Amino acid sequence: MTDVHTPREQAAAEGEETVSFGITGTDPDATPAGTGTGPSAGWLRWGWRQLTSMRTALVLLFLLALGSVPGSVLPQQGADPAAVQQYYASHPALAPWLNHLGLFNVFAAPWFAAIYLLLFTSLVGCVVPRTFKLAGSARTPPPRAPRNLGRLPHSASFPSSLPPGAAVDAAAAMLGGQRFRLRRPASGDSGHWVSAEKGYLREAGNLLFHLALLGVLVSIALGGLFGYKADKLLVEGQAFSDTMPALDEFHPGRLVSGSDLAPFSLTLDRFSASYLTSGDSRGQPSDFNASVTYSPSPGAPSRTYNIRINDPLSVDSARVYLIGHGYAPVFRVTDSHGNVAYNEATPFIPANTGTFLSDGVVKASDASLGFMGVFVPTAVSVGGTLESAFPAPDFPAVSLIGYSGNLGMNSGVPQSVYQLNTAGMTKISGSPRLMLPGQTWTLPGGRGAITFVGVKQWVSLAITYDPGQVPALVCGMLALGGLLVSFLVRRRRVFVRAVPAASGSGSVVTVGGLARTDASGGFEEEFAELAAELAAQQKPEPNNQSEAGA
Repeated sequence: MTDVHTPREQAAAEGEETVSFGITGTDPDATPAGTGTGPSAGWLRWGWRQLTSMRTALVLLFLLALGSVPGSVLPQQGADPAAVQQYYASHPALAPWLNHLGLFNVFAAPWFAAIYLLLFTSLVGCVVPRTFKLAGSARTPPPRAPRNLGRLPHSASFPSSLPPGAAVDAAAAMLGGQRFRLRRPASGDSGHWVSAEKGYLREAGNLLFHLALLGVLVSIALGGLFGYKADKLLVEGQAFSDTMPALDEFHPGRLVSGSDLAPFSLTLDRFSASYLTSGDSRGQPSDFNASVTYSPSPGAPSRTYNIRINDPLSVDSARVYLIGHGYAPVFRVTDSHGNVAYNEATPFIPANTGTFLSDGVVKASDASLGFMGVFVPTAVSVGGTLESAFPAPDFPAVSLIGYSGNLGMNSGVPQSVYQLNTAGMTKISGSPRLMLPGQTWTLPGGRGAITFVGVKQWVSLAITYDPGQVPALVCGMLALGGLLVSFLVRRRRVFVRAVPAASGSGSVVTVGGLARTDASGGFEEEFAELAAELAAQQKPEPNNQSEAGA
């Protein structure tokens, strides 16, 4: 971030006032004497000046970036609630403290909102008044030419065969042709001079950067008010409609209700994942592809699409992203009378994302049976322990531990679908039981049976709508453009004075130059070229009659 304030330039000549580059105005730390109604008003003015200073804006911008780091490092409740639960299980002592600080939901935390609002207020208080000052500065003509141009950082002097007035007129014509803003002596002023100034775009670029940064914050607020995020876990063959009851997680903006959701429906036809089979990167994913059929609205024709990583489905201003996947073993559970009590694909959550060893539970409440299991897509035995050697389902197997009794699902207390409450249940003897697809485990005591039918895959979809995304992108590009303009454009002034020559014929022309923020250099060459071009013009125009007579 750059400051629109620039220090006042040193006077070009003693006793002569010059106007500073940049936006004119009083020192922000200066308080006029005799103003205000009391100490409280003075403290309020002082606090407002501190809040709207560039130093404070930079500090708040740094704090905003620093506060975003936990949102990128730690799992977030709005993006991946399952990962948050896993973090609680892995760090039972640290996780409650992090949650108390709001680090699992950073972008909705009160402290993050406070930083955001303070930065927004700081930028508004800084940029809006300077917009009017810049408009006034853009209409201000260049200052009068100093008397002694030789004291400027860049100067040159040369004789001219033209009289002083004609020499200055020729210089003004040349500088005006190069888009310099000019100032000539007022009527009645003595002396022959011209002041030229160029590089007003520097302040415009500086201001554009700050306005665009303000636009980025407004765009983010727009997304927070009118946008929403939702998550849905979908097994192959399953379908859902974009309604609140059908979503697993729904995080609406402040002004969003369930009726604002895009009215589309979607079916997961098939999911495929490819993995590297050789080399040091063996087992690393190479491609993900979720083939879906969707309808943009009720009654609309169905369409197909392949959702990939960073290639979401766009439907009715919402985007559907593929953010995760796993395996869903298919189980069929029968009760003691042979009736089917459970027959569906059960999503297992990966405990190891490299090999996709996954954990899950099966709850057959009608048969009073429950099972906790470990699924491995490519089963191997390592020291008697079931492990997975590869993430693809080359040799799937599942190990189950069975329980019988009351699952507590009718107690009114909500339960996680990925956890089994065994407090009121009895462990079935003979477990754990290793099963391959197609195998059936007949439970002892005539309790029933469970069959491992096969394996399907599930995907985790993120449904997002952010109306501020495109405006934020545009404002970000404008901010970058304004920053480049403010860095590349130099505010510079050129002064020309002409006085009669001592010989009484012609004149002596003096050129002076002054530039600010020229850290990268370049004005010396520009000034030398301008001086050379001015010197070349200081010759009398040829007399056509004399040339014709000759």
